[in-house]
Amino acid sequence: MALATRGTDQRPSMTRTLWGSTIGKKTVMAVSGLIMLGYLVAHMLGNLKIFFGPPEFNGYAHWLRTIGEPILHYEWALWIVRVVLVVAVVLHAVCAYQLSRRDLAARPDKYVHKRARAGYATRTMRWGGIILALFIVWHILDLTTGTVHSGGFQAGHPYQNVVDTFSTWYGNVIYLVAMLALGLHIQHGFWSAAQTLGAGNATRERVLKGTANLLAVALTAGFIAVPVAVMTGVVS
Repeated sequence: MALATRGTDQRPSMTRTLWGSTIGKKTVMAVSGLIMLGYLVAHMLGNLKIFFGPPEFNGYAHWLRTIGEPILHYEWALWIVRVVLVVAVVLHAVCAYQLSRRDLAARPDKYVHKRARAGYATRTMRWGGIILALFIVWHILDLTTGTVHSGGFQAGHPYQNVVDTFSTWYGNVIYLVAMLALGLHIQHGFWSAAQTLGAGNATRERVLKGTANLLAVALTAGFIAVPVAVMTGVVS
């Protein structure tokens, strides 16, 4: 009888328990966010190669497609990175939505005394996430597939495609708004991820906050530098 009971044990797995818990979802958000942050740093550094001219920038874009050769086939490494990023973005978004719903369900009535700072951070993260999600779709359709590209999209000529995009007022507006949202998202998100992963003790608090601010400013400035350079004629 004891054996039969043990065999029909329906206890949820550790993975399901972790996913179902609030701390588990926050951990998934933190890890996926750090993965995306690492990509953003590499992406920004790659974007800055545009200041060295078309051969350098186009050569960098070609190199991204040949990473790992001859062990990996053409673009395999790039597709692996894309798949990892898509998974990270989806997990991040799903956890953010579910945590937001749980937060609303846990306190259906508004606080008598609103916590303005926390409310501002929460609203910034929520709307910033929506803006960034829409931007990612536009960015892919513009500079990866060329579907909504303003000029004649030239496959294999990313330098000219970037110049075309930032030669239009709406391309600049979309990009600048998205990068400002990204900076705010990183500033609050990095600090939240550090706390979730247990790094936010009193000793490290100032260092982590300073790091969050530095990353936000550096990435925002680095990404914005490209459209500003095109608008001012530094890159043409």
